Amino acid sequence: MKFENYHISEEIKKNLVQLGFKRPTDIQYKSIPSIMKGEDVLAIAQTGTGKTAAFAIPVINKIHTNKSSKRSYGIKCIVMVPTRELAVQIGDVFNSLARHTKAKAFTVYGGVEQDAQIKKLQDGIDILVATPGRMFDLISQGYIRLENVDTLILDEADHMLDLGFIKDIKYVKKMLTRKHQTLFFSATINKEIKKLAFSQVKTSAIRIQVSPEDPVSKNVSHFVMFVEMDDKRFFLEKFIKDHPDSKLIVFVRTRVRAERVAKAMERVQITASTIHGEKEQSSRSDVMQKFKNGDFNLLIATDVSARGIDIADVNYVINYDLPDKAENYVHRVGRTGRGVNKGIAVSFCSTEEKERLLEIQAFLNKDIEVIKTSKADYAHTIETTSAVDDIQTLIETHENRPRRKKKKKPKKKK
Repeated sequence: MKFENYHISEEIKKNLVQLGFKRPTDIQYKSIPSIMKGEDVLAIAQTGTGKTAAFAIPVINKIHTNKSSKRSYGIKCIVMVPTRELAVQIGDVFNSLARHTKAKAFTVYGGVEQDAQIKKLQDGIDILVATPGRMFDLISQGYIRLENVDTLILDEADHMLDLGFIKDIKYVKKMLTRKHQTLFFSATINKEIKKLAFSQVKTSAIRIQVSPEDPVSKNVSHFVMFVEMDDKRFFLEKFIKDHPDSKLIVFVRTRVRAERVAKAMERVQITASTIHGEKEQSSRSDVMQKFKNGDFNLLIATDVSARGIDIADVNYVINYDLPDKAENYVHRVGRTGRGVNKGIAVSFCSTEEKERLLEIQAFLNKDIEVIKTSKADYAHTIETTSAVDDIQTLIETHENRPRRKKKKKPKKKK
């Protein structure tokens, strides 16, 4: 089924065409009809599969259809997200899909002056995308009112609930005086978080789960190399120089590590920028915009940004450090292979990180393919950073390998 056959406004259909959306992804196909019916939804799908559009399309359509003019009479929908980068990303999706409609979306988050945000709120909006901290500040000051809200959305619901925002979510729901619809969307979720999520939706809520056996999109090929901690910078330099025209995101554990890796790359004439929680929001936004524009091709990030980077042309994700939590691996590698694009993720695993690798593989329910390096090549890489077999050749070998078809199980006789 194509988007042109959906019962949504012509304005949204035109926006979808301009954005290159022809057919819904699995999560969109399964979610949109239930959301349009007004049902509560708990949806779990791989990152990069179009979750934001899955809830944005029906929400915008509902508001546009019910409004008689472009004037806004109070917030109708709140989208709560855990990070500033994700708030900006989701706000951009809403604004792109709401172009030429009567629905107005706006994003608020901390780390910046609130005066401009207050002015926009006073002008009137329909859809609010917000991080909890700034949203509650503006609620307490009387600039955000919730009496007209009829849709509450949590994106990256697992992270929101894991960070202890459940009290905030319950508080918001108590303030919603209207009968409202609740939508929870996430890429990963465990039993405990799932129980919390279900406690906040109607008992008749629809549960949608796409590709639960593999939380990583099929568009992403992922590999691991065994590299000792002190040697990782040499292998990163080699990888970057082997792929001079590629766009890469390198994930590290801490902000200190991010700055150290950036300086190590600069010493070998490789331009890099960093993004992490210690940077001012204006600086983080500027870095993201320049990376998106192609002003530089190497971004070094911490997990604070893993859920908020939506850039279609990221060719590679490098896990310079393995993440502390296995589910963060999914969000990291999901920064490549987004939409219909293919992507590759390579992890550098040191001896002290092997336990983490086992946890990640258990979470994925499969082994990550190993890129093997001989002792001679390993030593030579450290000495020259220019003589190891091209990693790309090893990756291409994997990509070109014929895939075995799964044998169909014989049907049981009745």
